[in-house]
Amino acid sequence: MMNYCLFDDPFRDQLLPLTFTRPVSELRIGIFTIRAKWEKMLGTTINSWRTQKYLSGKFPFQETKKRVFLNGHVCPTSSIADQVSNLKDNQGILVGNRIVAVHTDQPVARFELDNLHDMEWLNNEEPLTILTHSWDLFTSNSKQIQADFEMITRNRVSEPIPESCHVLAGENIFIEKGAKITFASLNATRGPIYIGADAEIMEGALIRWPFVLGEHSCVNMGAKIYGPVSVGPHSKVGGELNTVNILGFSNKAHDGFLGSSVIGEWCNLGAGTNISNLKNSYVEVKLWNYPANRFVKTGL
Repeated sequence: MMNYCLFDDPFRDQLLPLTFTRPVSELRIGIFTIRAKWEKMLGTTINSWRTQKYLSGKFPFQETKKRVFLNGHVCPTSSIADQVSNLKDNQGILVGNRIVAVHTDQPVARFELDNLHDMEWLNNEEPLTILTHSWDLFTSNSKQIQADFEMITRNRVSEPIPESCHVLAGENIFIEKGAKITFASLNATRGPIYIGADAEIMEGALIRWPFVLGEHSCVNMGAKIYGPVSVGPHSKVGGELNTVNILGFSNKAHDGFLGSSVIGEWCNLGAGTNISNLKNSYVEVKLWNYPANRFVKTGL
């Protein structure tokens, strides 16, 4: 079996502060982390990372003679996974000028084209979701929810939707075993709704597509959710959410508005927290860019 290693490419710093504590491949977008997407596409387990040295205790690099390096910024598709599986020694895959995968035994410190020698580069023209900026985690979330939903539900049958729920387009709703839903409104007319194992949606919750609720997570009573929203595992949400990606193990359980946001792990937003996705002056939103050490325009 081929050994795979996930690497952070030179755009890693543009995903700070989320990548201060994890490799890029451990970011969650859609239903899964990028590592889990690669694992499911390639039918393997990946336990090797090329990332910052201070992260190597938790995310080690496994030294092997032959390996394929995978770009941890890239959300793979079935066609790109097939291309990766067929890579030969000293072959790599490019999308534009971004390296997607490399089959090599070269010792690589930084994954840039100038650092890789005697390689045969294969081009791929497929439009891929590639994380470059932190806001990509919510602007590309809808596309990844759809892709992950199709992958995880293929040839599977959902648990039945409880009769107490008000449902539109039930064929776009998938419920895993152990999930509980009571007197909720689920509108999946224009995108999927995925409810993970042992998750719970309480009474009176109003949910619109696309939406992901991770395993062991909970939507509190009376919540209002406008997709695309992804809630990772072991999290709790309430109040009003719009265009939100919660990576996991975090809570926004009370009333208040949360919009156009990415919430990391082990965060708790207190009662009444409001995070607007629109400036009162209606000017373009800017975010702090760590590599440039200045604010940059996002186009949002």
